[in-house]
Amino acid sequence: MTDGERPLRVVLVDDDPMVRTGLRLLLGGASGLEVVGEGADGLDVVELVHRHHPDVVLMDIRMPQRDGITATRDLLARWPELVVLVLTTFDADDLVVEALRAGARGFLLKDTPPEQLVSAVRDVASGVHALSPAVTALLVSQVAACSPHDARVQAAQSALAALTPRERDVADAVADGLSNAEIAHRLFLSVPTVKAHVSRVMAKLGAENRVQVAIRVHDAGSR
Repeated sequence: MTDGERPLRVVLVDDDPMVRTGLRLLLGGASGLEVVGEGADGLDVVELVHRHHPDVVLMDIRMPQRDGITATRDLLARWPELVVLVLTTFDADDLVVEALRAGARGFLLKDTPPEQLVSAVRDVASGVHALSPAVTALLVSQVAACSPHDARVQAAQSALAALTPRERDVADAVADGLSNAEIAHRLFLSVPTVKAHVSRVMAKLGAENRVQVAIRVHDAGSR
């Protein structure tokens, strides 16, 4: 963080006070990050965001009154530009995928190494998202369980058919979890060109972020 830049503001939402304490100490001690609020349930998040204006909400999935998926939908309906990062023990695969469908920018495991957790918060706040291979595997398994005649599969295939060949290459690379720089290297393009393609792909697929692009690709049974 350079002089004059404000730190990234983070709100933590988890029903386990020990988890919140650990995250607060970890993130609060990292350069350029500031934990500005905490909540113990999804019921708390709208008021917390309204009060603290965070850049990133780190959200648990399993909470006693309002789960993280419902809370994510509530938040993004009010603040579409807000970044929500799901926190999970990964014992509920379907819920992780549903959280991504709800608009979460990505996910973190509760046992993520500290330096990776800090980097992930910074990355998603800056608009960079790389899907974890574990989430990619989840999306593949979800699609594999669907009939090829499933309405969601057909809708995704129809949406992908509207892409140009180059846009499809970019969409596939996003689904593989590549960053813009990695896509540029794979496809022999400049990074600004990749950014332009990603924007067009998101618009054509009706996706709000890179995670949702990946979901469309996997829904179509293409990965």
